[in-house]
Amino acid sequence: MSTQPVPVTSIPDGSAPDSPAHVASAQNPATLVTPAPWSTLKRFTDARIALGRAGHSLPTAAHLDFQLAHAQARDAVHLPFDAAGLAAELERAGLPTLHLHSAAADRNTYLQRPDLGRRLSAPSLQALSHYMAKARVAVPYDLAVVVADGLSALAVHQNAVPLIAALRERLQSDTQAPWRLAPVALVEQARVAVGDEVGQALGARAVVVLIGERPGLSSPDSMGIYLSWAPRVGLTDAQRNCISNVRPAGLGVDAAAYKLHYLLGRASSLGITGVGLKDDSALGATDGLVSSARQLGVYVWKG
Repeated sequence: MSTQPVPVTSIPDGSAPDSPAHVASAQNPATLVTPAPWSTLKRFTDARIALGRAGHSLPTAAHLDFQLAHAQARDAVHLPFDAAGLAAELERAGLPTLHLHSAAADRNTYLQRPDLGRRLSAPSLQALSHYMAKARVAVPYDLAVVVADGLSALAVHQNAVPLIAALRERLQSDTQAPWRLAPVALVEQARVAVGDEVGQALGARAVVVLIGERPGLSSPDSMGIYLSWAPRVGLTDAQRNCISNVRPAGLGVDAAAYKLHYLLGRASSLGITGVGLKDDSALGATDGLVSSARQLGVYVWKG
């Protein structure tokens, strides 16, 4: 049996066909991405804008960033609430605490049954009743502060104590009408409305709920603040005021405390919260408003 010769491709420089000199170098990935023409706007926001494209798809870096943000949001939702750690921080600052639980027994139940997160468990209601009987509060509390895990325990772990400290400092400056504070209630597996039940049980004139907001894909640590006057079970969202996106990359703690202090003062004067109470804190004093309005040719009568 004869063998046929194998043809060999001739290479001008004499090197073998598989020589590294003839392997095409990998193209720089950056050259595969077509940038968005308005990418300069990215410096103004954390939102996913001007990502560019690679062919008809997202660039690999943008896709990986999205997956990371999604994982961080999921972790924030399932992070256990460190009520003991928060209680230790608050009590070192001289603020007593109460550890309570919603009617949602665990995290899975909480996520599947929002209604249970809006009410306190029977043992927690008994604990509040026992506390009030033992404390024998002669003068009603002016304000109850509730710290709830909500959908991001991470948010309240990072922002709740600094916010309470900043608010407390502002409330202490109200020497003509001092605020009497109830113990800070730490409520696990809680929704916003649970604060109304806590405030009602403590007999407080107002309640402020600090709660972890639903994580966004760039904000797993965002805390919301909800204010209700005359808290009681059954209040609707229209009867509450909200300050949102409290976090280092959003609304700072000092700015949030300023807004909350302003709203508390107005709520105390008017006896309302919700759609009837507007945040006019950025507009300044009334005299300044009158002066500005007159410059525009509008006459404002001071009653």
